[in-house]
Amino acid sequence: MTLALEVLAVVIMATVSLGIYRIERGPTGTDRMLSAMLFGTSGVALTLVLAEITGIGALRDMALVFALLGALTSVSFVKRAWGAEDR
Repeated sequence: MTLALEVLAVVIMATVSLGIYRIERGPTGTDRMLSAMLFGTSGVALTLVLAEITGIGALRDMALVFALLGALTSVSFVKRAWGAEDR
């Protein structure tokens, strides 16, 4: 089971590297922001996988904080995107 979780952690890190590529290449600000939001989701997933591998319960709390911050980021992105259309 631990090997499967470690492979899953590597796959999650691969998605983060693809997100870094998308942030660098663009082409629009929306693509870049969605990739940044991917970091939040991947951070939650990776933290939960690491919590399961190591057995440290505090990592689950940290994943919850990441999830809450990701939700706030999504709300601020939507507010900014809608504000840009009005201009």
